[in-house]
Amino acid sequence: MSLVTVPFYQKRHRHFDQSYRNIQTRYLLDEYASKKRASTQASSQKSLSQRSSSQRASSQTSLGGTICRVCAKRVSTQEDEEQENRSRYQSLVAAYGEAKRQRFLSELAHLEEDVHLARSQARDKLDKYAIQQMMEDKLAWERHTFEERISRAPEILVRLRSHTVWERMSVKLCFTVQGFPTPVVQWYKDGSLICQAAEPGKYRIESNYGVHTLEINRADFDDTATYSAVATNAHGQVSTNAAVVVRRFRGDEEPFRSVGLPIGLPLSSMIPYTHFDVQFLEKFGVTFRREGETVTLKCTMLVTPDLKRVQPRAEWYRDDVLLKESKWTKMFFGEGQASLSFSHLHKDDEGLYTLRIVSRGGVSDHSAFLFVRDADPLVTGAPGAPMDLQCHDANRDYVIVTWKPPNTTTESPVMGYFVDRCEVGTNNWVQCNDAPVKICKYPVTGLFEGRSYIFRVRAVNSAGISRPSRVSDAVAALDPLDLRRLQAVHLEGEKEIAIYQDDLEGDAQVPGPPTGVHASEISRNYVVLSWEPPTPRGKDPLMYFIEKSVVGSGSWQRVNAQTAVRSPRYAVFDLMEGKSYVFRVLSANRHGLSEPSEITSPIQAQDVTVVPSAPGRVLASRNTKTSVVVQWDRPKHEEDLLGYYVDCCVAGTNLWEPCNHKPIGYNRFVVHGLTTGEQYIFRVKAVNAVGMSENSQESDVIKVQAALTVPSHPYGITLLNCDGHSMTLGWKVPKFSGGSPILGYYLDKREVHHKNWHEVNSSPSKPTILTVDGLTEGSLYEFKIAAVNLAGIGEPSDPSEHFKCEAWTMPEPGPAYDLTFCEVRDTSLVMLWKAPVYSGSSPVSGYFVDFREEDAGEWITVNQTTTASRYLKIHRIKCDKATGIIEMVMDRFSIENEGTYTVQIHDGKAKSQSSLVLIGDAFKTVLEEAEFQRKEFLRKQGPHFAEYLHWDVTEECEVRLVCKVANTKKETVFKWLKDDVLYETETLPNLERGICELLIPKLSKKDHGEYKATLKDDRGQDVSILEIAGKVYDDMILAMSRVCGKSASPLKVLCTPEGIRLQCFMKYFTDEMKVNWCHKDAKISSSEHMRIGGSEEMAWLQICEPTEKDKGKYTFEIFDGKDNHQRSLDLSGQAFDEAFAEFQQFKAAAFAEKNRGRLIGGLPDVVTIMEGKTLNLTCTVFGNPDPEVIWFKNDQDIQLSEHFSVKVEQAKYVSMTIKGVTSEDSGKYSINIKNKYGGEKIDVTVSVYKHGEKIPDMAPPQQAKPKLIPASASAAGQ
Repeated sequence: MSLVTVPFYQKRHRHFDQSYRNIQTRYLLDEYASKKRASTQASSQKSLSQRSSSQRASSQTSLGGTICRVCAKRVSTQEDEEQENRSRYQSLVAAYGEAKRQRFLSELAHLEEDVHLARSQARDKLDKYAIQQMMEDKLAWERHTFEERISRAPEILVRLRSHTVWERMSVKLCFTVQGFPTPVVQWYKDGSLICQAAEPGKYRIESNYGVHTLEINRADFDDTATYSAVATNAHGQVSTNAAVVVRRFRGDEEPFRSVGLPIGLPLSSMIPYTHFDVQFLEKFGVTFRREGETVTLKCTMLVTPDLKRVQPRAEWYRDDVLLKESKWTKMFFGEGQASLSFSHLHKDDEGLYTLRIVSRGGVSDHSAFLFVRDADPLVTGAPGAPMDLQCHDANRDYVIVTWKPPNTTTESPVMGYFVDRCEVGTNNWVQCNDAPVKICKYPVTGLFEGRSYIFRVRAVNSAGISRPSRVSDAVAALDPLDLRRLQAVHLEGEKEIAIYQDDLEGDAQVPGPPTGVHASEISRNYVVLSWEPPTPRGKDPLMYFIEKSVVGSGSWQRVNAQTAVRSPRYAVFDLMEGKSYVFRVLSANRHGLSEPSEITSPIQAQDVTVVPSAPGRVLASRNTKTSVVVQWDRPKHEEDLLGYYVDCCVAGTNLWEPCNHKPIGYNRFVVHGLTTGEQYIFRVKAVNAVGMSENSQESDVIKVQAALTVPSHPYGITLLNCDGHSMTLGWKVPKFSGGSPILGYYLDKREVHHKNWHEVNSSPSKPTILTVDGLTEGSLYEFKIAAVNLAGIGEPSDPSEHFKCEAWTMPEPGPAYDLTFCEVRDTSLVMLWKAPVYSGSSPVSGYFVDFREEDAGEWITVNQTTTASRYLKIHRIKCDKATGIIEMVMDRFSIENEGTYTVQIHDGKAKSQSSLVLIGDAFKTVLEEAEFQRKEFLRKQGPHFAEYLHWDVTEECEVRLVCKVANTKKETVFKWLKDDVLYETETLPNLERGICELLIPKLSKKDHGEYKATLKDDRGQDVSILEIAGKVYDDMILAMSRVCGKSASPLKVLCTPEGIRLQCFMKYFTDEMKVNWCHKDAKISSSEHMRIGGSEEMAWLQICEPTEKDKGKYTFEIFDGKDNHQRSLDLSGQAFDEAFAEFQQFKAAAFAEKNRGRLIGGLPDVVTIMEGKTLNLTCTVFGNPDPEVIWFKNDQDIQLSEHFSVKVEQAKYVSMTIKGVTSEDSGKYSINIKNKYGGEKIDVTVSVYKHGEKIPDMAPPQQAKPKLIPASASAAGQ
C-alpha cells in the first residue's frame, strides 16, 4: 500500500490524455493523403503509356524510310491536331483536378470545423464528467466519513406501553427508535414473527421518521399476548415489549391467559428462542479492591437443558448500563459459569454489577456492589485520581473535557486540575493548562484538524498532584457540521451529484461576517463563545479572529492574534474579575478579512453554577450484619449534581472514612464492609462540577446488626365457639417472626360473596384467640389475620374457610387449639395444646392425639386411653442398643427445623433427658454445614477433587500448584485456567495418577491472578480455585525465601568503577523477599553511598566510593517467616586493601574510557559518489582534553590543498571536503581521534563512478565501527 500523500490540487482535479483532440483530424488527413497518392500513381501510369505509344510511332516512321511531302504534311497536320487535342485534354484534366481540389479543400475546411466543434463538445463533456466523478468520489468519502461519525447502534427513545382493551376494538402499539444506518424493525407476538400476509387486514405496520406502529384491527381474545419489537442495524439490536390484554364483556366466558409483563431493566437485543431453566449455584458477593488490581466477578450456574450449540445469553450491567468488552474488561460465558474480569481496576469501575441470564424462559439475575479504593498516592497526602472522563462538542481544533472529582475525606481539599492530551499513536503527553482549573470542565483548544486525541486529568491539592485518571476514549478533531454545506446539483437525465456549497461561491470571494455570536458557557475562569459560519463563506479555508472590549472603553483587543481559529467555538481566558466584556468575531480567508459580526450583549466572567447546598437529614437503618442502609434528603439547591459521597465514622473516634469512591446518583446507599456490633455515624456531601457541598448533619448512632422485617402471615384459622351472635377464632403464630417479637394481630372479616373487608380490632390482639361480636345469625363469614412487630404489619393470611354463624348446642366439646411442638427430634417430639373454649354438656375429661405422615391419608391414634394432661410426648426414635447410639436423621434440614431438640430415656424406674438448642447462630452454623454436606454429596457423584488446589515450593524454587482428583474416566476433561483464560501447559495431566501439578517458575507479581482447575464429563463438573494474591502470595514468597536462604552462596567481592560490590548468589531472588544487609551488626538502608539491589540469581550491596570507614564485617540475611539465613564476609585488612586497589584501577580505566577521544556523530562505512561531485564527510568528536584529529587516505597522510580541505570547529565539529572527485579519489579514508587517554580510528571506503555508469552494487551503508587506540600508543604518537 502506497503511503505517498496526494497533493491537494490533485484531490480536486483529474488529469486526462488530451490526444482525443486530434484523433479525428489525423484520421481525415491520413485518408486525404492516401487518396492523393492513388491519384498521382494513376496520372504517372497514363503519362508513361502515352510516352511509350509516341515512341512506338516514331520508331515506325523511322523504319518506313522516305515519305512524300503530301504525306509528310498530312502526317504533320495529324500530329498538330493530336497535340492540340492532347493540350486541350490536359487543360480539361487540370481544370477538373483544380475544381476537385477546391471542392476537397472546402469539404476539408467544413470537416475541420466539425472536428473542432466535436472536440470542444467532447472536452466539455469530459470536463463535466471529471467534475461529476470528482464530486462523486468526494461525496462518497464524505458520506463514508460522515456515516462512520454518526453511526450508532439502535436506541429506543419511547418504549412500548401495555394496553387493556375490549373485544372488537382496535389497539395501536407505538415506539420510537433512532440509529444509523436506519434500523430495521420486526414485530413478534409471543416470540413468533408477525406476518401481515398470513392474516390480511389483521395487522397494519407503519414506520414514519423513526416512529413505528403496529395496529391490531378488531382485536379478539386470541390477541392477548406479549408483543415485542426488535430494531436491528449493523451496530446492534434493541427490543421493547408490552402486554396486550383483550377482555370480553361481562357474561362471556373468559379463559385464563398468562401475559408476561415487561420487566424493569431494558430487554436485551436478542432473546434465544429456547426455554432454559437457570439456577445459580455460586454467586459473586460484595467485593472490595484497590486501583490497579485485578478482579473477576463470576457466577456458577446450572443451565437446563445443557445444549452445546444453543445457550442463553449472559449480560453484564453496571448501575443499569449494559457493559461491553473493552481493553479494561473481558467477559466469559460457558462451561456452567459467567465471569467479568478486570485487568486494571480504576474507580470508574465502581458500581452495582448485575449479571442477567436471558432466555425465552425469562430472566435470571444477580447483583452485588464492587468497591474500588484509591491507589496509594505518588506523594503522601495527594488526592485520589479524577474519574469518568468524557469528551463533548468536538470540533476542528476544540473539545470540552469533563470529569468527576475524587472524594477527599482523608486528604486536603482539591485546589484544581491539570488536563493532559496525547495524540493517538504516540506516547507524548502534553499539559493543556498552565494553571490548575477550578471546575471539572475544561475547553481544550489548539488541536490539529483530522487528528485523534485522548485525554487524562490530574487533581492538585496542597500536598501534591494525584495519579492521572483513566484515559478517555479517542476523539477526532473534525467539524460535525461539514455535511450541512452539501448541495445536490442536477445533471442531464435523472443524475445528480452532491457538492459543497463552497465550490459554487467562486474563488475570489471575501467571506461574510459570522452570525449568532453568543456565550455558550460562562465560568469564573473563561467564557466559551459560539457562532454560526458566515453565508456566503467562500471556497477557501475559513479562519476566525475574536476581539474583546471592556464595556465603556470603546477600544477593541484581538484575542487570538497569534493563532487563527478554525472552529466556530473559542474559549476566552484571562478575563478580569468583576468587569463586563463584549465580543465580536471576524472571518477571514486568503482574499481578506470580513466585517465584524454583531456585538454580543455584555458578559461577565463568573460561575453560573455554584456549589450545591448540603444534603438534608441523614437516616441510617439496619440492613445485614455487615451493612447499613443510608438515606438522605436531597439538597435544596442541586445545580447539575454529579452525585453524592458518603462518609462513615466509628462513634467516638472522629476518624472519617469514605464509603464510596465514585459519586452515586441516588439518595440511598448501602454501606458494606462494616464491623458487626460496632456503632457508626454517617454524613453525606453533594458533588457537582464546581466542587463539593458542606457536609450534611451527622446521622444518629446506629449499631450494625441484621435488619428487622415484618413477620410472615399467620395460618390455621379455626372456629373454636359460636353462640349465634359472636364467633371465637384461634390461629397459629407466623412461621417467621421477622427478627422481633410479635406484638399482636389484626383481624378482618367479611360476609361471603361480599368484596369489602372490615376491620375487627383497631388495636393489636396479643393472644392467638379472639372473639368477634356483632355478627348476623345464619350468615356465612370468612376471616383473615395479619401479624405485627416493630418493623410493621406483615402480609395477611389467606381467607379462612366459610364459617356459619349459628349457636353450638352439641354435647361433645369443641376442638383444642394452639397446638405447639417442642423438643422435636428425629423420632420424637412433645406436643402441647390448650383446652377447648366450648366444653359441651360436661367438663372435658381427657384427650386423644392423632397423627399421620404428611402425604398419608389415614390418621393414627397415638394414645389408646385418654390423657388428662394438655401435652403428650410422641416417640419415633432409632436406638441401637448394641452401640448405645440414639439418632434422628432429617432428610432435608432447612430453616423450618430451627428449635430445641430433646431426647428422653426411661425404663419404668427412672428417666433421663438431654436437649440441644438449635436457635440463632448455632442453628445457622448447622444449617450451613448441612447445605455444604449436601453439595459435597452431589459433587462427588461425578468427577471431583479429592484435595483442592494447594501449593508448595520445590527445591528449584518453583511454585507448584497441586490437586488430587477422583472418580474420573477416559472422557473426563481437565483444564488449567488463569483469570478464566485457558492456561497452556507443556504436558497434559495424567488423571489416572490422581495428581495434577502446575509449575510456576520465578514467581513475581505478574503471576497474580485466580488459578482454576476444572474437571468435566457427562456426569457433572467440579472446580477448584486458588487465588495468588495478598496473603497467599506473601506466604509463597516466604516459602521461596526458605529455599533460597538454604541454597545461598557465601558472599563474594566484585570490584566495579563505582566501588566494591558484595554479591550473594542463590537459586532465585526477588525484591519482595525480606532481606537485610548489615555492617558491623547495624542494618544498612539503601542510599547514594550504599545501594541495595539484585537480579534473578543474586542479591548485591554496592559500596560507592569506599573509604576507611567502610571496613568491617558485612552480613546478608534473608527471613523466611521463621528463621533468618545469614551469610557474612569480613571486608577489612588485606581483603579491603586488595579490593580497594582493584576498584582504583577500574575507576581510572573508566575515567580514561569516559574522557578519551571518540566519535559521537557516526560516519558511514561506505560512500558511493559520481565523478565531478563534491564529497563532504562530517562528524562530531569528543574528548577531555580536546582530542587531536588526523585524516589519512590509504593509511597515508592527506596533503591539504584546494582539492582536499579539512575543517575543525569548536574542537568538536570535524569535516573533510573533496571538491570535484575523480576516480583517483577512491579508496580508504581514515580519521584518527586521540588524546592522552587514548582514542579511536574510523575507516570509510569511498567509491567513485563515472557519469553514465551503473551505480556499483554495494551493501547498504552502515555505521562505521571504530578501532580503539590505547593510551600508550596515543602517548607515543604525541
